[in-house]
Amino acid sequence: MPRPTKGPRLGGGPAHERLLLNNLAASLFTHKAVTTTETKAKRVQPVAEKLVSLAKRGDLHARRQVMADITDKSVVHELFTNVAPLVQDRSGGYTRITKLGFRKGDNAPMALIELVLEPVTAKPARTKTKLTNAVKATAAAVVVEEVVEHTEPETVVDENIVEEAVVEAPVVVEETTPVAEEAPVAEEAPVVEEAAAEVVAEEAAPAEEAAVAEAEAEAGDNPTADEA
Repeated sequence: MPRPTKGPRLGGGPAHERLLLNNLAASLFTHKAVTTTETKAKRVQPVAEKLVSLAKRGDLHARRQVMADITDKSVVHELFTNVAPLVQDRSGGYTRITKLGFRKGDNAPMALIELVLEPVTAKPARTKTKLTNAVKATAAAVVVEEVVEHTEPETVVDENIVEEAVVEAPVVVEETTPVAEEAPVAEEAPVVEEAAAEVVAEEAAPAEEAAVAEAEAEAGDNPTADEA
């Protein structure tokens, strides 16, 4: 006999196990809850959720697929008519398993498997803001405010400086014009000094000639004394 692919063996063989799980799922759709062993509840849960997913489609092909496992037409009608509309808004998790303790006699763990037919309540969306982004945003806002505060007085000062420069421009031109006219006077100063030097040299020339003549006269008298 082949061994099952997963989970414990239920029934005498694979066909018996398949029929056992299908009948348990039919009972679940009929009564909306079934008390069984914990092992059977865990094995029937994926089978039941697969059948509910097919019932949510609601087309003829899905109905035929369900009837291949559940042969009772009344159960299929209950599944497509009453159960499927109640779980239409759910994306999964159509069954719930609750543990009930241990059974008397063989001490087998018992569980209650039931359909989750409560209406889905949408959770409020939570908007999480990152701390780093918030800090960067506040720092950027502070920097922008500081830049604005510093730039406003600078613009006022610049305008005042421009206005003062425009007003004082003609005064600067009037002050510089006399300096350009007085420049040649400074250039004539060396010429006057050269003329004064020539006059002093002319006055000193006769005195030098007289001194030379006296020296020659004395030289003319001295030879007599040399000869003696």
